[in-house]
Amino acid sequence: MSETGKPISRIDGRMKVSGKATYSAENNFPNIAYAFPVRATIAKGRIVSIDDAVIQKEPGVIAVISYKNAFKLKPLDMQAQAKAGAAFLGENLPPLQDNVVHYPGQFIAVIVAETYEQARTAAYKLKIGYTSEKGAVDLKTELPNSEKPKMFMGEEAQVNDGKAAAPLAAASHKVEHTYSTPVEHHHPMEPHATVAVWEGTDKLTLYDATQGVGFTGSIAAYFLGLQKENVRVIAPFVGGGFGSKGLWLHTLLVAMAAKAVGRPVKLALTRQMMQTNVGHRASTIQRVALGTDAVGQLGVVRHHTGTYNNLTQFFEPSGKQSLVLYQAPQREVTYNVAHLDRSAPTFMRAPGETPGTFALESAMDEMAYQLKVDPIEFRIKNHTTKDPVKGHDFSSEFLLDCYRIGAEHFGWSSRSMEPRQKRHGKYLVGYGMATATYPGGRSAASVKVNMNAKGDVTVMTASIDIGTGTYTVLAQTAADALGVPVNRIDVKIGDSSFPPAPLAGGSQTTASIHPAALDACVLLRKELTALAIADPNSKLNGRNPDDIDHADGKLFVKGDNSKSDTYLNILSRAKRSEIEACATTLPISGAGLTIPSALCTPSQTPPEQNSDVKQYAFHSFGAQFAEVWVDEDFGTIRVKRFTSVQDVGRIMNEKTARSQVIGGVIFGIGAALMEATEYDKRWGNPVTRTLADYHVPVHLDVPPIDVHFIGKPDPHISPIGARGIGEIGITGVSAAIANAVFNATGKRLRDLPLTPEKFFDV
Repeated sequence: MSETGKPISRIDGRMKVSGKATYSAENNFPNIAYAFPVRATIAKGRIVSIDDAVIQKEPGVIAVISYKNAFKLKPLDMQAQAKAGAAFLGENLPPLQDNVVHYPGQFIAVIVAETYEQARTAAYKLKIGYTSEKGAVDLKTELPNSEKPKMFMGEEAQVNDGKAAAPLAAASHKVEHTYSTPVEHHHPMEPHATVAVWEGTDKLTLYDATQGVGFTGSIAAYFLGLQKENVRVIAPFVGGGFGSKGLWLHTLLVAMAAKAVGRPVKLALTRQMMQTNVGHRASTIQRVALGTDAVGQLGVVRHHTGTYNNLTQFFEPSGKQSLVLYQAPQREVTYNVAHLDRSAPTFMRAPGETPGTFALESAMDEMAYQLKVDPIEFRIKNHTTKDPVKGHDFSSEFLLDCYRIGAEHFGWSSRSMEPRQKRHGKYLVGYGMATATYPGGRSAASVKVNMNAKGDVTVMTASIDIGTGTYTVLAQTAADALGVPVNRIDVKIGDSSFPPAPLAGGSQTTASIHPAALDACVLLRKELTALAIADPNSKLNGRNPDDIDHADGKLFVKGDNSKSDTYLNILSRAKRSEIEACATTLPISGAGLTIPSALCTPSQTPPEQNSDVKQYAFHSFGAQFAEVWVDEDFGTIRVKRFTSVQDVGRIMNEKTARSQVIGGVIFGIGAALMEATEYDKRWGNPVTRTLADYHVPVHLDVPPIDVHFIGKPDPHISPIGARGIGEIGITGVSAAIANAVFNATGKRLRDLPLTPEKFFDV
């Protein structure tokens, strides 16, 4: 029976709950020192003095490093960085290279001491003098001075600018409203941390909390002027990331400190630093307009986003789903991006789609209500099976099934069209739904598989497990491909010395590494088969390779299981202590987010399973359903139950997949009801500084979450047929909740989070 798809518990779970899994900050070495950064207290300006004479005499202080004495890094050079694989930065600001301050909280010095407490105490005592300028700290104030970027991540940013006006004016029905979302922060359970260990002057090992050991290694090698093979990055366990880990340059800060003091150095960011130094989701002001004909057929979709950035070209791409969902002859998606003197925004779980589906799917609900059409029926009427912009067929698409299955399990038929029709005691009860979507990405990846003479199998790749189940699912894939039990497979990941794999982001790990794992296992089986066929003592001697199958740790003749030979016997007779194979697979249309080295054998991808973005549009789809109870007296909103149905291709492990969707829905509940980072509008610093005041859902906030999968393999993304699932679960959640609030109360809330005071402002 196939191991793939089974709800196997995580093979690394016992290590995690018992404390045996080692995270970056838990690595210790003899003579290790501790680093603590000093952060800027102004929004914009220059450092004019650093009074470190007293700090140098503080107990345990080894070094005070600033722009005055820091190691000189290679300067920014986008062309050279791209060639070196180091262009993908969280912010274009190599640390401690000059005296310019770009945002509050910027790292401007680092204290190295014998203990963490000594470093932290000294850091708070360091006196910095500034010349300060007035910073740009408010999005609404700065939007009139914004720019319209031409490109975003290689795609046109301004799509059909100005072309929606005429069809909107001619539409029989139209809605146009502004929807806003706040700054949100990732706040994974494990803070960012790095330990730097130098070997001589030209070899560096980083134990880092990163979503991509290859990316982190390339960045460190480039800026420190090292050979890439001389930088090793190790991250076997990462306690969440959500897009925030791997692209930030505090790793360079630790490496610089370790080089300066000639000792291993550890740096662990505080929760407050995670508010200022490792990215966030930027706030958005989105204006969405929809126009239909008299019978409710969409004729035009317009989605404009106002947002900001700083020290990077990245901005929140909230119009992405509006280029994919629904059939409309004309659509316009545009952006205005302001500059704020705030730490650089970055990718955060489903960047673009998370705030974007709130706006689009709320507008779809508003239009359905105006037309007096059921929201699901309105979506079905305007459903498309092709990418509406590129015209490509979707590689695999079962969104209508998601609507149907979700409606059945949720009990949608009992929903009233008109608001305020259901009560439970003092609570108004409402039902809402929304569409979920996220791209189905795939990148190049390499995997090595080794089998020893005892039949134990080791699978190696530089991929990362950020809590999604990579260890387990990779073991399941190898178990099926080799016909050995899962408990005989040891998965080794999170080490840049292993065959390269893409960043664990963009929901593309499974789609990328599993085809490579499958091909490596096939290559290993082929070598075992060749050994058996050439061996006169094997029952498979002289057989045609095409006639041989595998199962239960052996090869056998198809249709005749008596003619078989075990892997162990084949290796024993060949006097082989082990056998090894390595494969690289890549999409037809390019390498995606990584370029593999020449470590492994490139695989020929069949044309019908090609991940060819020039022929197909690769997207996952889903449907989200929420029931809310609203206390009309206090404005409090409770999500009482939630149903999520997802079309994400083949399900590799039902248990870990369901957990990912549950996590995404909880993430979405947080975005809908409580998460927001507030800034002081005078100085620009965040005033929500910890998890005590940046609110996230806790157990009592989370209702029963009912998850279902279509489970049909995508025949074009890869031979595995699986697309990523880490991010789609959050998309559409906040809209489903907001739509349910309207159904309960008749009040339309368009500004996240949906906190009680906003309920009374409407």
